[in-house]
Amino acid sequence: MTQSRRHWPLRSRRFRALIAGLALVMLVLGLSGVRSTMAGWTDSEEAWAEFAAPTIPGPTLTEPCEFDPGFLGVGAEVEIYWQLPTGYQLDDIAVEASTSGLGSVLAPLTGFNLQSNTISTGNGTYTTEVPTHLLGGLIGLGSELEIAFLVEHESGWQSEPASVASNAGLIGAIGGNCRNLT
Repeated sequence: MTQSRRHWPLRSRRFRALIAGLALVMLVLGLSGVRSTMAGWTDSEEAWAEFAAPTIPGPTLTEPCEFDPGFLGVGAEVEIYWQLPTGYQLDDIAVEASTSGLGSVLAPLTGFNLQSNTISTGNGTYTTEVPTHLLGGLIGLGSELEIAFLVEHESGWQSEPASVASNAGLIGAIGGNCRNLT
């Protein structure tokens, strides 16, 4: 039996639609396995660069620190002996203290003025007296806290700190002490 010519175009259109549909499905399925990437090409050229962060010299401790208990803890202070690095001034120094013991984050020591609590002993060396009442939590708790001096460069970089640990001891500064950490 032969098909009439009248039905042949209909089947031809169905056949083309079927082929187009299959092609579309294959295209979608084939592309779903392809991962997109920002780079659409590769190149054999290499780039090379170098940069260096500045190293800011830090202050150095020149003698062991001392704990002065005052009178029954009143007026207790920590005396720190240190030296500025060459080329820096007292204005470049920041004083920080821990609030939760050794190894905790250092924060600026509020209520403390480095200029008025520091005397020059010559040759770029200084003695700084830090009252223990500024080291919140030191008096009467027997906890050891860190006091650190560091250089703040105008670029925003800071040096490694010169640090001491202080313990005000028990009530009335009984058993208080201080030791250099760096």
